[in-house]
Amino acid sequence: MTNMQRKEYTGIDYFRLISAFLVVAIHTSPLTSLNTTADFILTRVIARVAVPFFFMASGFFLFSKKEEAREQSGRLMAFVKKTAELYGITILLYLPLNIYTGTIKEWRHLPNLLKAIIFDGTFYHLWYLPAAILGACITWLLLKRRTAGQALGISMVLYLIGLFGDSYYGISEKIPFLKAVYQILFRFTDYTRNGLFFAPIFFLLGAFLAQKRKRLPLRTCLLGFTVSFGLLLIEALLLYKFHVQRHDSMYIMLLPCMIFLFQSLLLWEGKSRRYLRNLSMFIYLIHPAMIVAIRGFAKAAGMQKLLIDNSILHYIAVAISSLAAAAVLSLLVRRKPKHTADAGADRDASIGSRDRAWAEINRTNLNHNVKEFQKVLPAGCEIMAVVKANAYGHGVVPVAAYLSRIGIHAFAVATIDEGIRLRKEGIQGEILILGYTPAVRAAALLHYQLSQTVVNLEHAKELNQYGRPICIHIKVNTGMNRLGESYQHASEIESIFACKNLKVSGIFTHLSASDSREESDVAFTKQQIQNFYELIDRLKAKHIPIPPTHIQSSYGVLNYPELKCSYARIGIALYGVLSSTEKNTKCSLDLQPVMELKSRVVLVRTIKAGESVSYSRTFIAQRERKIAVISIGYADGFPRSLSEGKSHVLIRGYRVPVIGRICMDQLVADVTDIPDIRKGDIATLIGKDGLEEITAEQVAGSAGTITNELLSRLSDSRLKRVFYDL
Repeated sequence: MTNMQRKEYTGIDYFRLISAFLVVAIHTSPLTSLNTTADFILTRVIARVAVPFFFMASGFFLFSKKEEAREQSGRLMAFVKKTAELYGITILLYLPLNIYTGTIKEWRHLPNLLKAIIFDGTFYHLWYLPAAILGACITWLLLKRRTAGQALGISMVLYLIGLFGDSYYGISEKIPFLKAVYQILFRFTDYTRNGLFFAPIFFLLGAFLAQKRKRLPLRTCLLGFTVSFGLLLIEALLLYKFHVQRHDSMYIMLLPCMIFLFQSLLLWEGKSRRYLRNLSMFIYLIHPAMIVAIRGFAKAAGMQKLLIDNSILHYIAVAISSLAAAAVLSLLVRRKPKHTADAGADRDASIGSRDRAWAEINRTNLNHNVKEFQKVLPAGCEIMAVVKANAYGHGVVPVAAYLSRIGIHAFAVATIDEGIRLRKEGIQGEILILGYTPAVRAAALLHYQLSQTVVNLEHAKELNQYGRPICIHIKVNTGMNRLGESYQHASEIESIFACKNLKVSGIFTHLSASDSREESDVAFTKQQIQNFYELIDRLKAKHIPIPPTHIQSSYGVLNYPELKCSYARIGIALYGVLSSTEKNTKCSLDLQPVMELKSRVVLVRTIKAGESVSYSRTFIAQRERKIAVISIGYADGFPRSLSEGKSHVLIRGYRVPVIGRICMDQLVADVTDIPDIRKGDIATLIGKDGLEEITAEQVAGSAGTITNELLSRLSDSRLKRVFYDL
C-alpha cells in the first residue's frame, strides 16, 4: 500500500478552503485601495498557487496508483462526468449575467461558442472546469502511453508553450515567428492558462507525489517552499516591472513552489474533512455572483464608497457572502439522497430499518481490519478486497465505497453482474471477476472496464476473438483442480500472453488448504506455492513480462504472510471473522467483527405445561414458560438447522435458547428468565449485548457450516443494512 492509501490528509482539505478564498482575492483585488504593488503580490503571486493546488489535488487522488493510471479509465470517467455536470449547471447559473453583459451575442458564431465552452469558460472563472477535464484526460493518456519521464517531458513542453503565451509573452512578441504562432493560437483560446498548456503538468505532479512512497521531511519542505517562493516573487516582480506579462498565471518558479507546498500539506495528516471539499468548490463557483450582488446592493443602498471603493471591505463582504451561500449549498447537497456509499443506508435507518430485522455494519471496525492486514503484508503488497456475494452479506456497494474512500482500490467479485453493479454505482479502481464469464459478454467487460479471470487457453482464445482489448488475469491451477490453466502447461500460458486482444494485468493461483496447519496440508500448500513460482520462472526465462501476482486469500495471509505478491485477496477475514472457530493461524491479528445481526421481539406470551411451539410440535413445554416471538427466519438467512435449542439470541443482556422450529419469517425464544421483557426489545442473533456475545463463528458452527456461507446467505432484500461509525 502507498502512504496515500493508508492515510487521510487534513492539510489538503483545509488548504482547499484557503485556496478558494485566494481565488476570491484574485477577482476582488483586496489591497488596491492601499497599495497596487502589494495587491499584485497578493493576487498575482501568492494567490496563483490556488488553481495549481486544485489540479494537483485532483491528480493526487485520481492517479493514486501507477497501475490504475495506465490500466483503468473508470475513475477518470467518473471525474469527467461529475465535472461536466457541474460545468453544465454553472453555465446555466451564469447565463443571465452573460445575457446582461452581452457576452452571449458573441456565441452566435460557433467558433466563439466552442472557444468559450472548451477553453475560456462561459464566465471568466469557469475556465477551470473544462481545464480540469482536459488536463485530467491528457494526464491519463500520458501515463497510459508514455513512461513517467516522457509524460513529464511532454507536459513540461506544453507548460513552456503556455508560459510564453502568458507571463513571458512580451518575449514572444518580439520574435516574429513566435508572435505569429501565438496570434493564431489566440484565435482558439484567449489564454494559454487552460487545460492544454497549464493543467497537465500539475495533474502529473499530483500523480507522482501520490505514487511516491517516501515523503520529504517537514524542514526540507518548508525550506524548499520558502526558497522557491522567494524566487517566484522575484520572477513575478521583474516581469511586472518590465511589462512582459500578457497574463500572470504561469511562472517558472511556480512549479517547484507547488511541489514543496503540496509535500508540506501531505505531512499534515489526520481525519478527513470531506465537508471542506464541497464548501471550497461552491465558494469558487458562487463568488462572482456574490460580487455582482454586493455591488448591486452597495449601489442601491448608497454604500458604494464603503463596500466597493474600500477594496478590503469589498473583499470581506464577498468572502463572507460566498461562504454563507456555499454553506447552504453544501447542506442541500449533503441532504440529497445518495445511491452509493453509506448515506442511503443511514437514511433508511432513520425511517425504519430497525423495525423488523437488520444487520448493523460497523465501518470503524472495517477500517481497523484493513489496517491490521496492512501491518503484516510485505512492502508493495496491496489488499484486493473480495466483495463477492454482497460483500459476504455486508452490503457490497456501501462496503466497496467505504473501502475505496480509505484507500483500497482493487476489488474482487464472483460474477460479471456483480462487477457491473459496482461500476454503475460509481466504484472505481480494479474490479476482478474471479469466476467464468462467457465470451458473449465480452462487450460488457470492455464497456465497464472489468478485469476477467481467464480459466484456460480455450477461454482466452474465445475472449480474444472479440477483437478489442480486454483486461484479464490468468488463473493458474496449482493443485486446487477447479478453475485455471495447469501450471504444467507453460506453453499454453505463453499462448495466452500472446493473444493480441488480451491485456494481461495479473496472474494468480488459489491455495486450497491454506486454512489448515496440519502437516500434510502445510506441505501441500507449500507445493502449490512452489508450483506457481516455478511457472513464473519459466515465463521469465522466455522473456515474458510478469504482471502483478496474487496467491493469498484471507487464510493465505494469516498462515503465509511472508509471501511477496502484488495483491492479497482478503475476503471473510476483512469483515472481522474467520471461517470457523476450529482454525488456528500462524499470524494472529486483532480482527473486529464488522456485522451484528439483530431483530425485534414482536410478541411475548405465556404458555402452559403441555403446550407446543411452532411447526411439528418439536417443543412441548414441561412447565409454564414465557416465550418471545422474534421477527426473523430462514428466509432472512438465519438457518433452519439452528432450530430446537441449537442456537441462542441475546435480549437485554441475557442469552436465551431458540426453541421449536425456525420458521420462514419468525423464530421463538424461551425468555422465562428475563425480567420486564416486552414487545419491541432488540434480539441480537450475532453480536454483543451487555457482557454476552454470540459470534458468527459460533452460529456457523452450530449450523454445521462456515461463516462464509452463513453471512453470504443473509438476505439482501429483507435485511436492511445500517452503517455507522464509532
